[in-house]
Amino acid sequence: MGAPGPADHPSEELARLAALHGVATSYRPSPDRTVTASGTAVVRALAALDVDARTPDAVRAALTAREEELRTRLLPPTVVGRGTATPPALAALPDGTRLHIITEQGDTRTDADHLPPGVHHVIATAPDGRTAHAHLIVAPPRLPTPPGRTHGLMVQVYSLLSRRSWGMGDLGDLRELAGWAGRTLGTGFLQVNPLHAAVPGTPTDPSPYRPSSRRFPDPVHLHVEDIPEYAHLDDQDRDRLRTLLDRAARLRDAVLHQDAHIDRDAVWDTKREALELVRRVPLGPGRRAAYCDFLAAQGRPLEDHATWCALAERHGPDMQRWPAALRDPRSPGTDRARRDLMDRVDFHTWLAWLTDEQLTTAQRTAREAGMPLGIVHDLAVGVHPGGADAWAQQDHFATGMSAGAPPDAFNARGQDWGLPPWRPDRLAASGYAPFRDLLRALFRYAGALRIDHVMGLFRLWWVPEGHPPTEGTYVHYDADAMLAVLVLEASRAGAPVIGEDLGTVEPGVREELRSRGVLGTSVLWFERDWEGDGRPLPPDQWRADCLATATTHDLPPTASRLTGDHVELRDRLGLLTRPLAVERSEAAADVTEWLDLLARLGLLQGTAGSGDPSSEEARVQALHRYLVRTPARMIGVWLPDGIGDRRPQNLPGTWDQYPNWRLPIADPTGRPVTLEDLTSSPRLRALIDAVRTDMGAAADVGAGAGAGADADAGADAGADVASGTDTGGARP
Repeated sequence: MGAPGPADHPSEELARLAALHGVATSYRPSPDRTVTASGTAVVRALAALDVDARTPDAVRAALTAREEELRTRLLPPTVVGRGTATPPALAALPDGTRLHIITEQGDTRTDADHLPPGVHHVIATAPDGRTAHAHLIVAPPRLPTPPGRTHGLMVQVYSLLSRRSWGMGDLGDLRELAGWAGRTLGTGFLQVNPLHAAVPGTPTDPSPYRPSSRRFPDPVHLHVEDIPEYAHLDDQDRDRLRTLLDRAARLRDAVLHQDAHIDRDAVWDTKREALELVRRVPLGPGRRAAYCDFLAAQGRPLEDHATWCALAERHGPDMQRWPAALRDPRSPGTDRARRDLMDRVDFHTWLAWLTDEQLTTAQRTAREAGMPLGIVHDLAVGVHPGGADAWAQQDHFATGMSAGAPPDAFNARGQDWGLPPWRPDRLAASGYAPFRDLLRALFRYAGALRIDHVMGLFRLWWVPEGHPPTEGTYVHYDADAMLAVLVLEASRAGAPVIGEDLGTVEPGVREELRSRGVLGTSVLWFERDWEGDGRPLPPDQWRADCLATATTHDLPPTASRLTGDHVELRDRLGLLTRPLAVERSEAAADVTEWLDLLARLGLLQGTAGSGDPSSEEARVQALHRYLVRTPARMIGVWLPDGIGDRRPQNLPGTWDQYPNWRLPIADPTGRPVTLEDLTSSPRLRALIDAVRTDMGAAADVGAGAGAGADADAGADAGADVASGTDTGGARP
């Protein structure tokens, strides 16, 4: 972002007001450069927090009010404690202040020592009569640590079609992959794309990173045949089902044999009709009791989600076009509509229950197959502005703002993800209830959780509606509270957390995440000695507390990068900003540097599955053996890399030019490969064997990992750091 003109610089008073509300007026993309946010961005961000800063008089009034509020209040809306120590905010209260603490467990305390983990309520009464009510979040000091070093597979579920799929991969396919990979390959985890509920419509946005709801999963992933009631259809409905099965087979065959893209809309239309038939089968007493328990446990959030789905069926997915009375989830009009649509509301709560059941089964299958972690689910950074969460929780979202990323070395124009950000003030006032509920729901069936753009727990780049991403500003969140909620809920579930910390990172963020036990993400191609000669970082200098991978869903597959195919693809789509020859030369030099390092380390010799150390397969194996040489706790293998797939699942910067999120896993020629064929692939077996063999041989690497664990500390000092690329999958 270029510095705004002097007239648009925030005034001193505006800057003070902004700071008191967590709105930044500048940021540092490099140690020697400070960029000033535009006054317009600051004013718009404050307006989204209900702070009027449109005129100098308004700024002065708001500043006076905020300073008085902070001076006189006893406690902030949410207080955080770590471990058994007295929370600092309570320790700082005036002498003689009386405490009345009602714990989550139902106990009453008059002191704050040795409180159990949980979300409690505290009432503080000062000697001068002032009283404060606050949420008190007490969390363990750190997250659970992954059980030993482990390797796993990373896969986009929709892309994994079996011979029984209905046109896209589903939870039955995920369950089968988990059982096979755990027992046959010895994998410790399967990392999947977000399975959040999508916004319906034609066409549906295929990106899993712009969902309608992050709390509830999408029933498009259901494996219909696994629903117990499916077996009890009557003869008439079974005849209708055969027609739908034929349609599903045509969708599957079109993808696998006719070069068609995955058509999520057609798959859902077919599944929805089948599910309507299955729903006619009455639940047995045990199943009915389980369903009722699910409804009771999920409560109002599930009812809101299902109501939004029913209203979207009636009025379309854009809630701005609904009758005005229905845009408020608590209005009398919405209550009437909910009653009128009760059958459809129940249909969507039933779908949420079935999907939750199948997700739980997939995780149980993974653990029974020997995986210490099982399924690693992915939490998208935000939600669609017109979706169920934005409707049901609208008081918690910043109106007129969109989350994104500032310009950096990899994207000079910045990014606007089209996702409304949470309001930090409303989160604090609610004791972070939406975040707590979201995490608790995901941990029901997650062995571990990946958080997309984990830096969003600290700050997000807010872009005012109608303005380019370059004209945004950072808004800060209470990271201590956000991390306390994360640690609390993950500890309750016994689940580790991986943060996607690629991109522009604020100083100290990686250290704070590491201190709380959040693992980072390290992608091989970006791990260079940026503070030194810029060459590939030796494996022993990598950090230990990370998931190490060769690529991600937003980056070229490894074979594509090795051959330079990714440059040719971007050239064909008109995405290059420099001459093709320059891009080719730079990409080739990058690969050559890495191959030279692999050769010096002896990793290109004696590679499993190929006698030729210069072959593509041997090089892919060598890169993964290199990952094993690092002290990283988790080694992730992109499943398409196992069979030589060259096509990225998502190409940032494209929309309709490229079939993002719609490609099946394929072999080097682009021929789709079924789950059954993939599990018999010698190339995949050889790659995993190479990883397993080297991990066994390097079992003592962790003992010397201390130096690597702090390798990124120096880079975080004094400036925001652009590490790799902000893949922030929210982009199409």
